[in-house]
Amino acid sequence: MYHPAGVKTSPNFPVPEQMKAWVLGNPDEIFLRDKPTPVPKRAEVLVRIDAVAICATDLEIIHRGPPASIGGGLPFNKNFTPGHEYMGTVAALGPDVDEFEIGQRVSVEIHAGCGQCKRCRQGMYTSCLNYGRPEKGHRANGFTTDGGFAEYAVNHINTVEHVPDTMSDPEATLVVTAGTSMYGLTELGGLVAGESVVVIGPGPIGLLAVAVAKALGASPVILTGTRDKRLAIGKELGADRVINISNENPVDVVKQLTGGIGADYVVECAGSEATIDQAIHMTNRGGKICLAAFPHMPITTDIAHLVRNNIYVYGIRGEGKSATRRAMALMAEKKFDATRIHTHTFALDDLPTALRYARERIEDAIKVVVTTRPTEMLSNAAAR
Repeated sequence: MYHPAGVKTSPNFPVPEQMKAWVLGNPDEIFLRDKPTPVPKRAEVLVRIDAVAICATDLEIIHRGPPASIGGGLPFNKNFTPGHEYMGTVAALGPDVDEFEIGQRVSVEIHAGCGQCKRCRQGMYTSCLNYGRPEKGHRANGFTTDGGFAEYAVNHINTVEHVPDTMSDPEATLVVTAGTSMYGLTELGGLVAGESVVVIGPGPIGLLAVAVAKALGASPVILTGTRDKRLAIGKELGADRVINISNENPVDVVKQLTGGIGADYVVECAGSEATIDQAIHMTNRGGKICLAAFPHMPITTDIAHLVRNNIYVYGIRGEGKSATRRAMALMAEKKFDATRIHTHTFALDDLPTALRYARERIEDAIKVVVTTRPTEMLSNAAAR
């Protein structure tokens, strides 16, 4: 039975020596295999994974590697376990860990910085200068270190947050998505009450950016996109106005809604050349743009307009500056219903089907959740 030296375990939460885990093969291949259950070190805990949501980045990693950087080489290592938007139960404690207790339900952040580089000391651990170097203390679960498409994973205590009993497992997996949206708004200024915010792209991050912006008091909150069903969810999450860009010119509408000057903040979650150009031209002088999506190719854009109008542009990676903790607080207080983006639930053994639903957007899939708990499958059957 699992009982590494220095690691605290409990008979109430027995841990096997071997666990089930999905691992990469060749591009677009993923296999269910037995792997040794990982061992938490100092300042780490072992998390029994109860549910994990699928992110578009997971699909990219399985398909071709980038933006992951695993084991120092691309496209990716075979036998690596992806998946990063997970929650679960603390199953074992690393040496001298007393910040958490075995049996606590927790959600996670992806990134744990090395804690010693210039960026980490500034609180910018998602931009750690030792990114991808676990020997220096950096972890990015599902990117550079094994992730959550498995029964267990190791997390640094800085990346773990207690989940209240009022929150379901699938909802807790959405904390990472909400945290990414929160991080984007944090980088744009944080205090957005009374400021106009446009969100471009009604994907998971965009939809929860609407919810977070509204919960923080932004007004008006405007959402643009091309899919009416997702725009309707955006309205439910707090958008004051939605714009289907197939029918209306988003730049013109935003300026009309903001007295002709444009928006204070724009959160760009689509990542195309056209939408980035729209973001630039709908932002007012001195306003700020957050680029929250990964463009797949180099883009040409109107840099001169940015300079002439003193517009600031920020790129974000992940959910930095403890944004997940603040997002969790809003969700725990029911300031918005993140579960509106959870559309499908599958068992861990059925991960390939779940990935297909997410990739092909079958049945209008938005956020697909994989769970190891049969009760969650039953309670969320209506979501499918």
